[in-house]
Amino acid sequence: MATHIQLDALGGIAGDMFIASILDAWPELLNDTIAAIRAAGENLGIADFSLADHRDDVFSGRRFANLEPVDSELEQHRTLEDIESILRESPLDSESTERAISIFRILADAESEVHGVTPEEIHFHEVGAKDSIADIVGAAFLIGKLHLCSWSIGPIPTGSGRIRTMHGPMPVPAPATARLLRGFRLLDDGIAGERVTPTGAAILSYLRQELGDPVTEFPIAMKLERNGIGFGTSTLPGISNILRTIFYEELSEALIGDRIGIIQFEIDDQTAEDLAVAIDSLRADENVLDVLQMPAFGKKGRMVFHLQVLCKSDAVDNVIRLCLQQTTTLGVRWTVAQRTTLERETVVTGDNADSVSVKLARRPDGQVSAKTEIEDIRDSGNHGQRQARRRETEERALDEYLSKKS
Repeated sequence: MATHIQLDALGGIAGDMFIASILDAWPELLNDTIAAIRAAGENLGIADFSLADHRDDVFSGRRFANLEPVDSELEQHRTLEDIESILRESPLDSESTERAISIFRILADAESEVHGVTPEEIHFHEVGAKDSIADIVGAAFLIGKLHLCSWSIGPIPTGSGRIRTMHGPMPVPAPATARLLRGFRLLDDGIAGERVTPTGAAILSYLRQELGDPVTEFPIAMKLERNGIGFGTSTLPGISNILRTIFYEELSEALIGDRIGIIQFEIDDQTAEDLAVAIDSLRADENVLDVLQMPAFGKKGRMVFHLQVLCKSDAVDNVIRLCLQQTTTLGVRWTVAQRTTLERETVVTGDNADSVSVKLARRPDGQVSAKTEIEDIRDSGNHGQRQARRRETEERALDEYLSKKS
């Protein structure tokens, strides 16, 4: 079942707050989460954690903490390559490993912008410490367990003042954190302090990278399933230092939510026959779901071809390269969007010599519709004969489907 997550950063967001809020809602994931963190930190001696009940004058929830002291002298010189090696050589499962590395890469890219060096030259200081590695691994593991299809987040507090770092005093939000928060809705609630840590900001950036921009309304009907509260380690004046998470699940089993890549561009200098070959090449790619071609008018009233390529959300970059290779376009526009589809399946009716495929789709009201594949009845005769054949196969497929369900 796909899940939507809503984040409310009342106090702010950090890696430990993210973990605590999720485990407050999903306590059954605690042992597996600790096992994943221990596996990732096997060579670092990461072992002891606490998920403790916690409350202030307003809320009750959980607080997640590494119980081992951190030796700052030993923790300050890890590079991205060091951390990648630590994670890849650990017994942590491959999906959580790659997700955690992606979060560290997001951090490295932001730090490289700040310091004017390549991501490979970045030395992680506070974020390279054992407790931060544990937070990122725990967050990566839990994100994989939640089967997220979409997300939303309320205004994020900016904080203010200065913090001490290995680089010296830094303004709040820290420069790398500020880069990671680009595009998010921010709120200055007048309360000073570091409200969003680099680890927290990197988790938000990862969610945006994987799920698209935070939505303002649900793409499909959802029901509120669980909620959790995670406390930060510091105390803020006049406000609870919490991150609240709310989890929603799809209301209708007939609706399936996922993400899809949409790539669009125009062509005005490629012959129609060559463009047809290019479109066939695009459609043949396993990551391309469909290609739409439409006539349009461009600059100076010129007739152009408008192309829209639908592809798997995790293959946008590869499909963009394919578009640039197969067509004469000089650039494309792209986005990752939410998609809602009906639960469907294909059944085959008739014997081997006269089999026909029929696609069945279950509607939100429980009704099932049927559509015969035209390629299987194209040799049935003229239009009237094809229509009769279509009705026959669709009725037979529905009868067989309903009889199996009853």
